[in-house]
Amino acid sequence: MATLTIRIPDDKHGRLKALAKYRHVSVNKLMDELSTQALAEFDSEVRFRALSMRGDLARGLELLDKIDSHFSEG
Repeated sequence: MATLTIRIPDDKHGRLKALAKYRHVSVNKLMDELSTQALAEFDSEVRFRALSMRGDLARGLELLDKIDSHFSEG
């Protein structure tokens, strides 16, 4: 497992700590969850763009529906 050090403003760090506490997870786990979500969104966009370049409109729309349902479940 890799270690990543980032620099963020103190106020943002405080807000992330509060969010982690609210979710009953560590800041490390929160960052893991947030990065997983960001990567899933990126992967979906990449797949959508690849399919749209191939002209598979129906599959592209399916992916958009999947993304919409993911965010509406929140």
